[in-house]
Amino acid sequence: MSDLRYPIGKFIFDGATEKQRNQFIDDIEQAPPNLRTAVAGLSAEELDTPYRPGGWTVRQVVHHVPDSHINSYVRFKLALTEGEPTIKPYQEDRWAELGEARSAPIEVSLALLEALHKRWVLMLRSIKNEDWKRSFRHPELGLVSLEKNLALYAWHGKHHVAHITGLRTRMGW
Repeated sequence: MSDLRYPIGKFIFDGATEKQRNQFIDDIEQAPPNLRTAVAGLSAEELDTPYRPGGWTVRQVVHHVPDSHINSYVRFKLALTEGEPTIKPYQEDRWAELGEARSAPIEVSLALLEALHKRWVLMLRSIKNEDWKRSFRHPELGLVSLEKNLALYAWHGKHHVAHITGLRTRMGW
């Protein structure tokens, strides 16, 4: 049985060419419509179903994606405007347990993700080649280049869409 935590595999980064960076930006651009498609037509009961035993509900996943991507967007801005800034990580598991993440309508987060990604993609497409090596300091992960963070978030969107589509397949929804 495959690992339901990592339906597309764990994140791996070995550097990126300009062509790969462009594909990662395309992947980020497609994350909002892909997430919207993944949840289309789900009932409240289905949205409140965990994507795996012990995992978040589909609703929590939908709210998590813009939470995470907003943090990444800010990290890009900081790294582009400051010299190796130290960022503040956040407790994503605790954010997912907050009342609004457990009960808010998913449309709120789908709309937020769409607006955020429009702005984020404009920024990403404007980054000069030499600036992809700029970085921020993560207190737990060390120095993270923008190029690596780009690859991570291209993966992240697909990762969570696959959580939902995998659940739908397993449940016959």
